[in-house]
Amino acid sequence: MNHSIHSADRATHLKIVVVALVAGIAVAAFGISARTGANYEQTAQVVKAGKPVVVTSSSTSTVR
Repeated sequence: MNHSIHSADRATHLKIVVVALVAGIAVAAFGISARTGANYEQTAQVVKAGKPVVVTSSSTSTVR
């Protein structure tokens, strides 16, 4: 068994690449399948301004 990637043979490198590829495909498939059931409708909501409001306070101190 090779404990270092530098001393590993060709078969070990191939196994690492295959495992990484399968894991990447599994993560991508999970992400795609989780996304397809969601509803992504975007609707604009209009917010109208109300009456003007004046907020004042003289008891607070400003630290600069």
